[in-house]
Amino acid sequence: MERITAEQRRARLGVRHALARKAAGVEQVVESVVALHATDPATVFLSAGARLGLPTVAAVEKALYTDRTLVRMTGMRRTVFVVPEALVPVVHHSSAVAIAARERRGLVKHFAEGGPYDEEWIATTEAAVVTALGELGEAAATELGAVVPELRRQIVYAPGTSQETRQGVATRLLTLMAMDGTLVRRGRPAGSWISGQHKWALAAPMPDLPAAEAQTALVERWLRAFGPGTEADVKWWTGWTLGDTRRALKALDAVRVELDEGTGYVLPDDPTPPSPEPWAALLPALDPTPMGWQGRDWYLPQEHRADLFDRSGNVGPTVWWNGQVVGGWATRADGEIVWRLLSDVGAEARSAVESEAAGLAAWLAGAKVTPRFRTPLERALTA
Repeated sequence: MERITAEQRRARLGVRHALARKAAGVEQVVESVVALHATDPATVFLSAGARLGLPTVAAVEKALYTDRTLVRMTGMRRTVFVVPEALVPVVHHSSAVAIAARERRGLVKHFAEGGPYDEEWIATTEAAVVTALGELGEAAATELGAVVPELRRQIVYAPGTSQETRQGVATRLLTLMAMDGTLVRRGRPAGSWISGQHKWALAAPMPDLPAAEAQTALVERWLRAFGPGTEADVKWWTGWTLGDTRRALKALDAVRVELDEGTGYVLPDDPTPPSPEPWAALLPALDPTPMGWQGRDWYLPQEHRADLFDRSGNVGPTVWWNGQVVGGWATRADGEIVWRLLSDVGAEARSAVESEAAGLAAWLAGAKVTPRFRTPLERALTA
């Protein structure tokens, strides 16, 4: 069994980062990391910008809202991602279908407990939403509520308990319809590019794929972007069962390799990467690279984690040098980029990070970006 060292894995990161920066456009950049986390809208732009040779907000907006070659959807681990249009059926059938089934069972239960809203009422309301969007084209939740009054109804959660809360029907129902593949988050958000107030539209028809086939296709893309990785890495990243994970790896004839943390997998045609040039990067909160694996010791020292992650496991903005996380960064109220190294990496690294920070500041042009999930170092840098 071939052994792949931590240093060799970091070299792969460097080669992949360099190739992404030579990509022809935003779509190819996203393909290089499979998908971009989109729970925080700013992450989409910052993750793409960190890999584009000539980053601009306009280039990402064009792919999202004009060409629509990138699609915002719920996928792995019930997380919202931006994925290339061609990958939508793979993500939907490998992950979202099962998630939607679980969510629908929960929604029916909660709606029945919180008001007189049974399955028939839910189905009727969903049909009304489809009819409305067929006429409107796209609309925000509040605009849909004006046409479909049922969406303005309130549900009581955990009635009679100390956790009792009220929530609008629209919040849960529209999200579920998107998981089902009926709706899609589309159109420019209200406000700037860091806003999350997107409009809803009817989703385009998609081909039907057997779940196992879709899961195999998704793991193949993950291995090309993040391999080698362990079973635990793939299971965590996808959110699947261990059985589904093992079936996908077996279907690919994935090759076993020895890693520091145990057995890992690569594709049969996985190339031996050349030695990359020294490189630095400022990656945003929830970027796909620091969130690519469950086992992170080979690129993220344990002693840095308390500073760079929140209590739920969300990573904040990170500074990278030659395939390792060496610090964090933030934007202050006036848009200034500030950063701090947590490792002593020398003058060459400092100079490279300074250059990356200057480039990021230039294309942000004073925009203030505050991560949705804030971490201790990010808060300290902006204090």
